[in-house]
Amino acid sequence: MAVPEVRAEQAPQGSLVIVTKVNPANSSGFVELSEAVPDVILEPRYYFTYNFVGDRIAGYQAPRMFLTRQAAKALRAVSDDVVKQGYRLKVYDAYRPQMAVDNFVAWAENLGDKRMKEYFYPQVDKTRLFADGYIDAKSGHSRGSTLDLMLFDMRTGKEVDMGNVFDHFGVESHPDWCGNPETGKYTGKYKGNKKPKNGQINEVQFKNRMILREAMIRNDFKPLDTEWWHFTLKNEPYPDTYFMFPIQ
Repeated sequence: MAVPEVRAEQAPQGSLVIVTKVNPANSSGFVELSEAVPDVILEPRYYFTYNFVGDRIAGYQAPRMFLTRQAAKALRAVSDDVVKQGYRLKVYDAYRPQMAVDNFVAWAENLGDKRMKEYFYPQVDKTRLFADGYIDAKSGHSRGSTLDLMLFDMRTGKEVDMGNVFDHFGVESHPDWCGNPETGKYTGKYKGNKKPKNGQINEVQFKNRMILREAMIRNDFKPLDTEWWHFTLKNEPYPDTYFMFPIQ
């Protein structure tokens, strides 16, 4: 684990409280994903230029991925789970340096840069990215136990059809789009029993999202209610630390 800084503080009642602070520049609590989970397929989107910004993102200096040891161990269990079902995991992003998040913020503030709009946010006005929660100054990815991923079908040799692409900004990416993720039932409708006019996914696409979601939940990850591809280890080891070391 990362070497912590430990200090003692006096609580209001007079009791002694030990406060542990982790150095955000220390990467010793992390492991390389390709070594920890050999069956995983990596496509580090932010190292390449095919992403919602259109450039390589700050801090991604090599096409490698890292997770905390605890998250990588849990992901190995997910991988074993889906392999038995005929799939492999394809990961788009894992640990994300804070400098990358700062890069996203600077891009979002530059309203004139819309190079990738038609691919990743065709129905969302760029002025709404902060207000609608697509971009924020902090990301769970920087804590090291969050990742973005999908399924790869070993029978067909292709990515599984999830209904839309990774990093698509819009309600079409919500896990409850056209179905109930708690029951796994496809409805063809969205919140308020409304039938979507655009972006509706079919029953197979919804089921594919649920296969990934259920495997992640079974193996100690929690989902996000706005992105079908995003999961965080339930008991993440560094819940208050946003790491800054680059991927190199």
